Order: sequence, then structure tokens, then C-alpha cells
Amino acid sequence: MKYSLIALTFLVFLQPIKAQENYIPTKENLEARKWFQEAKFGLFIHWGVYSVLGDGEWVMNNKNLSIDEYEKLPTFFNPIDYSPKEWVQMAKEAGMKYITITSRHHDGFSMFDSKATDYTIVNKTPYQKDILKPLAEECKKEGIKLFFYYSLLDWHDDNYFPRGRTGKDIPGRSASGEWEKYITFMKAQLTELLTNYGEIGGIWFDGHWDQKEWDGKHFGKVKVNWHYDEIYSLIHDLQPQCLIGNNHHIAPIKGEDFQMFERDLPGQNTTGWGTEASDIGLLPKEVCETINGSWGFNLKDRKHKTDKELIQYVVNAAGYGSNLLLNVGPMPNGKIQLKHIESLKEIGKWLKINGETIYGTTQGPVTPNKEMVSTRKGKIVYLHVLDMNKESFFIDGFKDNIKKIQFYKNKKKVTYNLNKYGLFFEIPNDQKDTIDTIIEITLK
Repeated sequence: MKYSLIALTFLVFLQPIKAQENYIPTKENLEARKWFQEAKFGLFIHWGVYSVLGDGEWVMNNKNLSIDEYEKLPTFFNPIDYSPKEWVQMAKEAGMKYITITSRHHDGFSMFDSKATDYTIVNKTPYQKDILKPLAEECKKEGIKLFFYYSLLDWHDDNYFPRGRTGKDIPGRSASGEWEKYITFMKAQLTELLTNYGEIGGIWFDGHWDQKEWDGKHFGKVKVNWHYDEIYSLIHDLQPQCLIGNNHHIAPIKGEDFQMFERDLPGQNTTGWGTEASDIGLLPKEVCETINGSWGFNLKDRKHKTDKELIQYVVNAAGYGSNLLLNVGPMPNGKIQLKHIESLKEIGKWLKINGETIYGTTQGPVTPNKEMVSTRKGKIVYLHVLDMNKESFFIDGFKDNIKKIQFYKNKKKVTYNLNKYGLFFEIPNDQKDTIDTIIEITLK
């Protein structure tokens, strides 16, 4: 990878760097956190030159493609059908409040006009245009906040050394490198992302885990110094409101503004890399998940989730006090799969009717479980009953004084009994909803 030393020096030292150990969020940052916590639903976009092969974003590592072989992909990447306006309108129609897009993934290819490297969409593809710039403009026009995903690890850059757990056997990589130069390069690119695209909602880091020791069952200590104190300071100095999240699967690090969970609701661990319940902090939360089984475009992916599954994921995330960041992987021509668009439309239709019970809520008083979750706004508790295999339900230990209980959709009264053991209530068959039966509880 070729660097412009003059550009690097200018960009990195453009802003003073101070440690984040004593980080105190600014007023703008706290307001952004509040907005984020209430937004509840965002669009994740994994898009890069890997889409040409239609085998997911990890194809370089999984197929052990050499540097020379992979560098041919940009010459085939020409997304003439890319329409940021259509993408943003799709997100709005789905009820999404923000978009997070891959500015640079693990393959090291930058999807924007970077002066810190020539390995970019502008320099290496026939498209020769920055795809982030028009997306940022369209997001601003439509009131959608824009976040940038940024990979900490890099399978292409020789200076990403020592090698991590992934990409280490890729042919054509040098047997040496200078870690400090790699950190300098990342600072330069982050400076570009935060100075050339207007106000940015946040930076979504990924790849920290690549440098953690692994014994086959557990992660150990980190092998390198990621310089988070300098990187996080740089971001907050350039844009104080910009939220920082890091997909590291551990407790939040000082200087981060929201905590993320990959393919798992907070406290769950179905993947094997889920965050321990004891590591869940008080920051706003976000769960990321795919519409099908892949992040990047995968031609053979047949694991498309049903509309019911997707809507219930939105509901479950809110019931855990979290946002849902739902991913699509655009095709190499810039189009998003029709099936994905149709699913997003269905979620949007549901949210137009029931969004009051999701947006702007906090986690409700009922411990989330497979049967039901709850959200809350002031004295209103929204009980989301997701399992309709019975008519009688019981919430153990529900102690709040109740003013009234009614079905959300038609305001009809709910038959209930509140006693020292908890809350009993009934849902007759004619009031059941196959996706989510919402009960509105008004507290005294």
C-alpha cells in the first residue's frame, strides 16, 4: 500500500491528540447518545469489491486469495446502478433512522476518495467515484444520520503487522511491517472521513478481536497497542457529537459512546463470541443482524429471514433496550436484492402502525424472554407478546400499580388480575396477532 507522507503528516496532526482516560462526553455527544438510544432502527450496508465474487465479504480470507489475485477485483467493480437516493428512501420507508456503511472492510479497500492510499474506489475501479460523498449528501437532505463502519484489521496492508488471527496465510503479504505506520494511516483516513463528509453520526469499529490471543475456546490478551486513546481523542476532537462504537465483544472501553452486540441480543451468547452479561455497560446499545445469512453479497445465500422474524427482531431488540442495525449486502452493480427491499417495506408498514411502542422507548419492567418483552415511555408500558400458543399469561413479580390495561390496536380492555404473586392476564383468540400482540399498560 502506498502512502502520501505529506498528507499523512498534515491530516494526523491537524487536531491535537489527548488521552481519553479522562474522557467526559460533551453536551453535543450526550444529546447524540440520547438520539441514538431513541432511534431504535438503522440500516447496515456491507459493500465492497468483494461483491463481484458473490461469496461474502470474507472471501479473500476464506478462499486464501493472494494479493495479486484480489487486486484484480476492483477492475471489475463498476456500480453504474448505484443510487444513494433510492437507498436512503428505502431506509426511510423501512422506518430506519440512520445508515451505517462500510468505508473500509478487512480487505483493506477504501470505498471513498482517500489521499492516504491509492487502493481506493476512485483510483482502482472503472467507476472512479467516491460512493460515500453522494450518500452523505442524500442522508443530510432526508434527515438520516450517517455512520461509517471502519475496519481496524487489514489483509492487504503490509504494515498491519504483527499479523492477526485472520488473513495471515494470504499469499503475497510481506513477512514484516511497521505497526506505528499503520496506526498513522488509520488516523489519516479517520480524519478524512470526519472532515470531508459533513456531520457524521458515528464511527463503527470492527476487527479488534483479530489481535486477541485465542486458545480455541477463549480470547486472551490483546497482542498490540491499538492507540485507542489517540484514535478516540482524534474523533471526538474533530466531531464531538460523533459516537464511537467498537465491535470488540468486551466491556466498553473508555471513550466509547455506545455498545454493540453482533448477532446476539445483549447478554445472550448463541454465537460463541457474545458479550458476557457482566460486561454490559450503561451506554446505549445496538444489535447488528443480517436479513439473510451473509453481510456482504452472497449469491448462494438462501437463509432469508421471514418478515415475521425480522419484525420480531426489531421488537426484541427494543425489549432489551437496544437498537437493531439490520444489514443488506448490495450487489456489485449497486442494486439491493428485491427480496431485501420487500422485507424492509413490510417492516416499515408495521412500524407505521406500531412505531409508538418502539421509537423513543426504554427497556420495560418485564424481564425479556421468548414469550414476551416490554418497552416503556413514562407511565406507559407496552407489553409485546410474541408467543401466541396460549390464552393465559403470567408475569412473575409485577408489582407496579396499574391504572388500566388495554390492547394497543383497538383500545379494548384486557382481562387481568394483579396480586402479590404478579400479573395474570388473558388474550382471547380474536385479539391475537400472529406477529406481536401489543398490550398497553398505564401505571398510576
